[in-house]
Amino acid sequence: MRSALIRRGAAGLALAVVAGLTGCASSADGRPVVYVTTNILGDVAAEIAGDDLEIVTLMAPGADPHSFEVSAQQAGGMRDAELVVANGLGLEEGLVHQVEAAAAEGVPIFVAGEHVDVIEYAEGAGPDPHFWTDPAQMALVADELGAELAAHAGDARDDVLARAEAYGRSLRELERRMASELGGIPREHRALVTNHHVFGYLARRFDLRVLGAAIPGGTTLAAPSPADLRELVTAIDEAGVQTIFAESSQPDRLVQVLAEEADRDVAVVELISESLAPPGHPGDTYLDMMRVNTDRIVTGLGP
Repeated sequence: MRSALIRRGAAGLALAVVAGLTGCASSADGRPVVYVTTNILGDVAAEIAGDDLEIVTLMAPGADPHSFEVSAQQAGGMRDAELVVANGLGLEEGLVHQVEAAAAEGVPIFVAGEHVDVIEYAEGAGPDPHFWTDPAQMALVADELGAELAAHAGDARDDVLARAEAYGRSLRELERRMASELGGIPREHRALVTNHHVFGYLARRFDLRVLGAAIPGGTTLAAPSPADLRELVTAIDEAGVQTIFAESSQPDRLVQVLAEEADRDVAVVELISESLAPPGHPGDTYLDMMRVNTDRIVTGLGP
């Protein structure tokens, strides 16, 4: 089932027309205030906005986007914002009501998931919201987000558009680098096993195979059954997987259980997947997160 955020997308666009009739928040220095749900989108928005808009990112580094929630003060800020940027596609399960409340107050809602080539986890299982693991999909979002931010930037419109174009070039260069490095992994080693389904878009773009995940479906709020684990262990043994990956927003306990159940030496490597690292650490921006993950996947799956 598509998320409420996606169903509200058309309504959000319509509400943008009347937003000028409502009171929108400005920062202390008069800049328009834009609220962004996840820190990955918040980083992209900040790169494009520069100093011309104030970007308020709701999700703290290291948080789980499926379960994080906001304070009453933050929810009130969303309802007064110039613009709210959300992922959609069922990702921000704890924020749906707050985003819808902001839309009901006339705040324009930019839903990033409406601007990508969406894939599903499996037939009938719903859309996969982790499009950012493919920089080409993020480039589609950045182009549209740049235009949306520029529309709210007043006299700084051209500056915002110029930064969006420059950031798009960075994303295309990132895609080329990832294609080159991931393309060097031997075909027989191109099997990803994680503790949560995150890398479907990356696998599609760079010709990798997602062998499985300890947590089935799209949300970290689910739990694996013994049958799920047995099935995945069998697949790991048959494929001869030597490295499995744990994402940074979730403990690696489940992956460690898989390694133990497989009854052999399987390395566990952490990837930064659903949340940026804290400032000053590797992976504290979207571009660096993707570079770090690429390096770790290449090392983990290499011969």
